[in-house]
Amino acid sequence: MKVANHTVVEIHYTLKDADGSVIDSSANSDPLRYLQGAGNIVPGLEKAMLEKAPGDTFSAVIAPEEGYGQQKPELIQIMPRSAFDHIEELDVGMAFHAENTHGQPMEVEIIDIDGDEITINGNHPLAGVELHFEIEVVSVRQATTEEIDHGDVH
Repeated sequence: MKVANHTVVEIHYTLKDADGSVIDSSANSDPLRYLQGAGNIVPGLEKAMLEKAPGDTFSAVIAPEEGYGQQKPELIQIMPRSAFDHIEELDVGMAFHAENTHGQPMEVEIIDIDGDEITINGNHPLAGVELHFEIEVVSVRQATTEEIDHGDVH
């Protein structure tokens, strides 16, 4: 069976940036399982997976627009230290759960601390990054009705 919408796919992958630094990998762990066509993986990789079969290995380079998008400058903001009064010690790299202007959850990261000014970034850490995947297709099966209805693998 080949990868098509409404199939459950298992892959092993290694994700690198344009410089070849490993960002993530399924090596030494279980394969990643996802529902094809449900937006469970980045759009560019989902497109590259179509028509692949178990045993196939391939490379895919995904532009930011088909990955995690470009950096959005409006998601980088300077906040007063008082907005973090409930936290004793702040450090660059700390991440927090917040809500966007539409009330949807998002994660923000502290990227700079300058006195009482705390700069946060609400962009995905891989926004603006060209993604380089090495993929091995492990298995493909038809999704169940329940999986299709719920949009994920059970």
